[in-house]
Amino acid sequence: MEEKNGENVHVRRGPISEFKLTDKFIEQYEGKEPEWGPLGKVVYYRTYSRPREDGTTEEYWQTLRRIVEGCFSIQKTHCEELGLPWNNLKAQKSAQGMYDRMWKFKFLPPGRGLWAMGTDYIYKRGSAALNNCAFVSSENIATEFAEPFCFLMDMSMLGVGVGFDVRGADKIKIRKPKRGKYTYVVKDSREGWVELVRVILNSYFGVDVFPETIDYSQIRLLGAPLKGFGGTSSGSKPLEELIENVQKVLDPLIDESITSVAIVDLCNFIGRCVVAGNVRRSAELALGSLNDEEFLEMKDPTKYKKELMERRWASNNSIFAEKGMDYSKVAELTAKNGEPGYVWLENARAYGRMKDEKNWKDSRVMGFNPCVEQSLESYELCNLVETFPSLHESKEEFFDTLKYAYLYAKTVTLLPTHNQRTNAVMLRNRRIGTSVSGIIQAFNRHGRRNVLNWFDDGYKKIREWDKTYSQWLCIPESIKVSTVKPSGSISQLPGVTPGIHYPHSQYYIRNVRFSESSPLVDILQKAGYIVEKDKYSPNTVVISFPIEEKFFSRCKKDVTIWEQLENAAQLQAYWSDNSVSATVTFTKKEAADIKYALELYETRMKSISFLPVEHDYAQAPYIEISQEKYEQLTTKIKKFKLKQFSGSEEGRKYCDNESCQI
Repeated sequence: MEEKNGENVHVRRGPISEFKLTDKFIEQYEGKEPEWGPLGKVVYYRTYSRPREDGTTEEYWQTLRRIVEGCFSIQKTHCEELGLPWNNLKAQKSAQGMYDRMWKFKFLPPGRGLWAMGTDYIYKRGSAALNNCAFVSSENIATEFAEPFCFLMDMSMLGVGVGFDVRGADKIKIRKPKRGKYTYVVKDSREGWVELVRVILNSYFGVDVFPETIDYSQIRLLGAPLKGFGGTSSGSKPLEELIENVQKVLDPLIDESITSVAIVDLCNFIGRCVVAGNVRRSAELALGSLNDEEFLEMKDPTKYKKELMERRWASNNSIFAEKGMDYSKVAELTAKNGEPGYVWLENARAYGRMKDEKNWKDSRVMGFNPCVEQSLESYELCNLVETFPSLHESKEEFFDTLKYAYLYAKTVTLLPTHNQRTNAVMLRNRRIGTSVSGIIQAFNRHGRRNVLNWFDDGYKKIREWDKTYSQWLCIPESIKVSTVKPSGSISQLPGVTPGIHYPHSQYYIRNVRFSESSPLVDILQKAGYIVEKDKYSPNTVVISFPIEEKFFSRCKKDVTIWEQLENAAQLQAYWSDNSVSATVTFTKKEAADIKYALELYETRMKSISFLPVEHDYAQAPYIEISQEKYEQLTTKIKKFKLKQFSGSEEGRKYCDNESCQI
């Protein structure tokens, strides 16, 4: 146990009670390959295949075994510790069903789960690494001091995407740090890095002393392996730069109140440190006020190009919108580059699904995660799981899948995190997000009305199961249970369209990020794929994959903003009681309609973001090409083998929608 300011706690009272699938069952899958999507196998080996103790790396059937056994081991341990009934025969049957559903790509855990579920790390260090996203408010900065920033850094280093607000602006004065005559020795751990940031920030808040010198010598050298969470060490340089940047932000504010811009810059520099620390892709959402001019303008490339390139790229910025407000000014800003996005906090607090009656069950909500599919309290994490309705033959089959997906997500809530503040929220809310992806493909295959009926009835089923399972496990029912996440890497494994979004085009380049040290890079380059340095993140390359979209009907540019908004609103009504992550793409002609769209949909949605179809972002996740170009590129590609390569830090992604990646 490590303790500091009440943050870190014991996670396990005793050893985990192991659950094992039978060898006879596993023999059906051993040595076989599932029906991968076009990028599925590459993404799996890049991201989710873990190294094994015998020196080999996981194959997909082994990854699923680890996940399922880990999931049911948590259930079994929970029941034994509380003296609750446990039937191993029933559990074996359920576990086998869960395994088979994942093998056939009916559902999948999030990337976090594929990487970390069933590992010693989560048993010893808690469930934070299994959660996708988080939110923290700076509102109580006058009493919490550095804690919101430390929470953001702590969770970001675990790969969790963190949303934050600037409510703390003007609520605490920046003081000239008192200098102590001591050397601060930084421990070689995530906790050690966070603790240094806590000391430095608190010295500016008047509750700690700035060290005379900082000793970074205990931090492992660049490239050294990290045994706990995996990956390799970044060395001390990113942390040293972060401490310098904290001073750069706060020194000009001495004897003045902290500003909203300073809060965002501090969080952005933390995000930059996490990214530079390795290829973990730090996702952040900054939430501010409509009336805060500095916040609204801080990402204006004409005024703050240097700042934008240096650190402000690290967050997507949105505003707290209010029903009935004048959207004219902010809509003009959105039309330029897609920011700010919009969240309606009142809707998130008052409603589950928007077609149901107000219940105000979630009245403590303070903000959202970076991809805005989950409304969250401060210090709360979200745990997601993803289903693929387009890969199901019937509603009944879909319901069977939903039960296993729900059970996975609910199980994650049984294991506490390492953070006391987080546990106080999560053990009460038990919030989960059962998501649906490949929605447009499902509409095309089964019909819009049929699919919405699936979702409506499926939501009610999850609520029934949650009541039953919560009673069995002697825990609270989940405050909310469903969502629409943007998806990304996970949707690539079965090869479905991400979340609620339309395909980019019939033929396109899918740019995928890799650690430049990954052995896959050399293999893919020799196979004929185009490899470039990532223009935004160090230690990262971009590999271009030419893709032909199967079952193609229409793409983003063929669909109006009105149809996209209606899709999101219908999913918010019939399925998601959390939120719907939807990035609405718009043409130059449609830019003037954003204001009217917000006015029309403010009573039907909890969040929305926009992105120009015609953008000039280099190395964007999707780039349209012609059929001729597609054929030209594919003729240069040679067959290659992928085995015995472990996943990298890239696997621990929070969220992965287009705006996050950009």
